[in-house]
Amino acid sequence: MSALIVLLRQIFFHPWMLASMAALASAALLLSASLGIALQQMKQSESEQMNARGERFLERLEQVFGQLREGVDLLQAQPLRGCSPAMLTTLQQVSLSSRFIYEAAYVDGQVACSSRGDERAFERLRAPDIQGPTYSYWLNTTTEPNENLAALMLGRGKFVVSTSRGHLTDVVDLPPGGSLVVVLDNGARAIPVLGPPQVWPPPSAWSTSHKSLLELSDRLIYRMPTKSPDYQLVLIAPRAKLPLKMNGMLWLLFPGSVLAACCIGWVVLQLILQKRSMSSELQNALRRGELQVLYQPIFELDSRRCVGAEALVRWRRPDGTLTSPDLFIPLAENTGQIRQITDFVLQRVLEQLGQLLRSHPDLYISVNLAACDVMVPRIGRVAARLLALHKVAARQIAFEVTERGLIDVVVARDNLQALRAVGHQVLIDDFGTGYCSLAYLQTLPVDCLKIDKAFIDALGHDAASSGVAPHIIRMAHDLHLRVIAEGIESEDQALLLSSEGVHYGQGWLFARPLNARQFAELVTRGHQTGSAM
Repeated sequence: MSALIVLLRQIFFHPWMLASMAALASAALLLSASLGIALQQMKQSESEQMNARGERFLERLEQVFGQLREGVDLLQAQPLRGCSPAMLTTLQQVSLSSRFIYEAAYVDGQVACSSRGDERAFERLRAPDIQGPTYSYWLNTTTEPNENLAALMLGRGKFVVSTSRGHLTDVVDLPPGGSLVVVLDNGARAIPVLGPPQVWPPPSAWSTSHKSLLELSDRLIYRMPTKSPDYQLVLIAPRAKLPLKMNGMLWLLFPGSVLAACCIGWVVLQLILQKRSMSSELQNALRRGELQVLYQPIFELDSRRCVGAEALVRWRRPDGTLTSPDLFIPLAENTGQIRQITDFVLQRVLEQLGQLLRSHPDLYISVNLAACDVMVPRIGRVAARLLALHKVAARQIAFEVTERGLIDVVVARDNLQALRAVGHQVLIDDFGTGYCSLAYLQTLPVDCLKIDKAFIDALGHDAASSGVAPHIIRMAHDLHLRVIAEGIESEDQALLLSSEGVHYGQGWLFARPLNARQFAELVTRGHQTGSAM
């Protein structure tokens, strides 16, 4: 197991190896997706071709059946009977005048005559496959591979007309291995008219459904609509060997997938290198003291007295540029450097403001905690050591946690309760933007809710979120919690919040983030003004 862990660490330590793995995984996924799309497109194209072919078949077969019916109707309507020379002439005229009638015959008992000029016995002619009120149908009357033999016969009275296998082959362009069958007995029996016999019925309830095309893994079955309820015309074709047909398409997909995978690998490499670079820079910044702590004052809305501040960490580069906390804080959380940053903030707060806090016992500073410190009791030990060193009361250091940091509410509750047990205050920051439900909030050891600036900005407007802040305020009052409004920028917002029962706020209306000296001056000046009054 230890060898496996060492191997995994080696893999994830090398950016090129991670990028190569990302490229290979991307290539596999892209090729699989491309192959799936190509297969789907080819199956769809095959189905569309089958539909189009079936429509053409139906149109041509209707011509065949139409001419057979016209021929037998014409013979039935004329007065001649028997096998006289006039009858032979009539039979020949009907046969020659129609493209699809191969033979016309008169059958009366044991005697028959045909347009082919011969007299033969029809006593072996089997019962018709379909016996309608007007016409009788004989399907696949011969299995011999002779295109001059009748494949389809239509009878009325004592007259029979037929079309040959060759005629049907000319009008019906069957795919290799395909069959044209006539389905009888409500779908229970299928007689092939052209092509080899097929397995019937299909393994589904398709025969009773309204779908015209059934797509099976090995074949396509297309049902052509007919006017007769006695039979159905069905075209059956085997599915193409798709992988063999797709070689050309794969050769087009392969370079594109490989190129896209290489691009993904390059992007992953750049992101890793950038992350490694910023992580290394952040570590150097901690060592060189480039991080600084600013203080966002918190005021009592009615008296405008400063009661505390939120400690904010900022990263000022040697060239004077500032790196946004939105960039380096998530990075520090992912790399574990956030613990060092939290310890740095705590230490710097007590170093810079220890004397101020000892002089003003009611003043407090809140420090933000990441999820990793909420889920373990480490920060309590660090705070206890620093508080003892600087002789500051635990109640003067508050800890802010976000709803998103409460990954496991049960574990978080125990650790937060341990902090409160020694005197620290616990604040829920940016309340309303996470997933902390009222049921969980009631069980958490919390002293105060901080309303996110987005909900404060919506106050007094018709925005959909304008009612969130009042709802949070009422909920906090019901739970006997203090409320701090963040991001107050106008006097109207301050007055409206005060009328809603909010006692504390922070924002640019009162002060921007201050350094330690500026904040100490603000607190001292405020207390001197209060004493003078």
